Amino acid sequence: MESFFLVVHVFLAVGVIALVLMQHGKGADAGAAFGSGASATVFGSRGATSFMAKLTTTFAILFFASSLLLAYIAASRTQAGSILDVAAESPVSAPMVEKPSIKNDLPPLIPAEGSESGVGEQDLPKMK
Repeated sequence: MESFFLVVHVFLAVGVIALVLMQHGKGADAGAAFGSGASATVFGSRGATSFMAKLTTTFAILFFASSLLLAYIAASRTQAGSILDVAAESPVSAPMVEKPSIKNDLPPLIPAEGSESGVGEQDLPKMK
């Protein structure tokens, strides 16, 4: 039943969009006065404004009503609870992983006085 209302909701949304895009703006009458053709004679002498406006209003009211109906259906659906409640009921124990120790196997760049390890003075560039 929810999918039916969802399909109707989508059709109403597309209908509202199409009706709004089909209506002409307030400045369109000025172009008709300068010879752009017969303006809005399809819907009678009064023009399409009253017909299109009423149809758009009807579609908009139905769209909002279907929005409220879908919200009510979604809220009344039985739910298992919050995800935090589900997580609290079934704790997952992750294996403990020890951090690897960082070993400094590289010789120091400048050895301490008296030590023979690392880079010696003979390896350093000489300043003139």
